[in-house]
Amino acid sequence: MQKIDFAATVDLIITEDPRFDRDAYFFIKDALEFTVEQTKKTRERGTSHVSGRQLLEGIRDYALKYFGPMVPTVFEAWGITACEHFGEMVYHLIQKGIFGKSEQDSLGDFKGVYTFHDAFVAPFQPTGAPKPSVVSRGGRTRRREIKAS
Repeated sequence: MQKIDFAATVDLIITEDPRFDRDAYFFIKDALEFTVEQTKKTRERGTSHVSGRQLLEGIRDYALKYFGPMVPTVFEAWGITACEHFGEMVYHLIQKGIFGKSEQDSLGDFKGVYTFHDAFVAPFQPTGAPKPSVVSRGGRTRRREIKAS
């Protein structure tokens, strides 16, 4: 069996569909390896296959681990703004024989699993910070801080 060159395959994919940055494909490959390792820790025996949802969860964890609060900036620079984009990239790699899939897998598995705000912005927002409130007294409007409970 002939070994498939990942870098050359990614270059071919990009010439056919240039929407996503080359580095994004290498990130997905690394995130898949990370996800497989994580799932091996929780499974006794079985296949190393991961579903679209599991891969997206692994992508989230891997991205937060390596890029921290810069994840949205990095992903946007790569042309990725939704979970579906990861699915499209995965399916490009499947079509080229780099990744495999089961009969149950579909591109729809990547649709709306999480919002990028919930996954990559919210974890870095402060919690318990005072929330501004507007109070009107005697015709005058003043701002006051209300402590979050």
